[in-house]
Amino acid sequence: MLPIAISAATATSAVGRGRDAHAQAFAAMRGALRVNDASHAPLACRIGRVDGIEGVALPEAHARWDCRNNRLAWLGLEQDGFRPSALAAIERYGPTRVAVLMGTSTGSIGATEQAYRRLDDGRLPADVRDRRLHTLHSLGHFTADVLGAQGPCLTISTACSSSAKVFATGARLIQSGLVDAAVVGGVDSLCDSVLFGFNSLELVSPEACRPFDVARQGISIGEAAGFALLERVEAAPQAPRLAGYGESSDAWHMSTPHPEAVGAEHAVRDALARADVSADAVDYIHLHGTATRKNDEVEAAMVKRLFPATTRASSIKGYIGHTLGAAGALGAMTALLAIERGQIPGNLGCSDPDPACGPQLQLESVHAPVGMALVNAFGFGGNNACLAFARAEAAA
Repeated sequence: MLPIAISAATATSAVGRGRDAHAQAFAAMRGALRVNDASHAPLACRIGRVDGIEGVALPEAHARWDCRNNRLAWLGLEQDGFRPSALAAIERYGPTRVAVLMGTSTGSIGATEQAYRRLDDGRLPADVRDRRLHTLHSLGHFTADVLGAQGPCLTISTACSSSAKVFATGARLIQSGLVDAAVVGGVDSLCDSVLFGFNSLELVSPEACRPFDVARQGISIGEAAGFALLERVEAAPQAPRLAGYGESSDAWHMSTPHPEAVGAEHAVRDALARADVSADAVDYIHLHGTATRKNDEVEAAMVKRLFPATTRASSIKGYIGHTLGAAGALGAMTALLAIERGQIPGNLGCSDPDPACGPQLQLESVHAPVGMALVNAFGFGGNNACLAFARAEAAA
């Protein structure tokens, strides 16, 4: 594929707002998982909660979209000058030539939960009765409304690969000539459906998650917002590139990965093929690394099998938790930090690596040159995605 420039990017999560906050947390190996204070009923676990969402006030023109997920989206759009960059692209190309592509797994379901707690004679309360709020596409509609974009607007929901897949969709739309730029991203916020849903599957850890550690007990759920602006290379010739992407759907099991990572490996090999590089060219891999027993074991074995010992790999779930539909966008931001600043986060929470892990697992944070980085995002049902990012000169 022809590379796509990433001309702007940002992220907001439990460790802070913007790229600098994440870089500082990664460098200090400072996680932000805390005792659960988000659920309406007791649940002993750790969560990655973003501070300050409750105090966010949406502009009056967009108040009809008010809910935790869209407040988090607004908070994310305001970091690192991202919203002005997106508005400048819309001014440059025209509103119909910029796509808005969002990934989420829960959307505004938290608002629906709250509405059902306040039923008025069996009906949703009048102030939250707008059906546009109670749809998975609420996030996409809200983001397009805020930016004034009028191009294709899609919400992709493929579990934890959602906001990785939006990069692939954006690249296809640009390369097909349907748009000149794409605002892509992912937002997922904490709600009872997610916390108790994963707990019912016995996947939630009572302590802070420990990706790839032999004693890991499951995931810690987090919330986050991540955004990126995709344009043709000539618009931002010095910017990092989306050099390739891979997608697969192995449909092995509803919630368990294929034991030999068949679908995940297809996605990784697809991304490398589109980027026209071999596995030896990859300096860093942002692992999906959820800290569940099977996911980590299978991913670790695949990385050990496919990549040389010189490739570094780590998961950031120990810092911010598993942000579900936003995980791909947060992974992209981590890969971009690695490329632009040479910053590779250590795999927080792992002191005794699973025997399935190879020498690629990076336990401590380091600075090292990164020309190419991969982002793994593997969702329930075998919805797999892998993104390949590269420095401009490396992509060339």
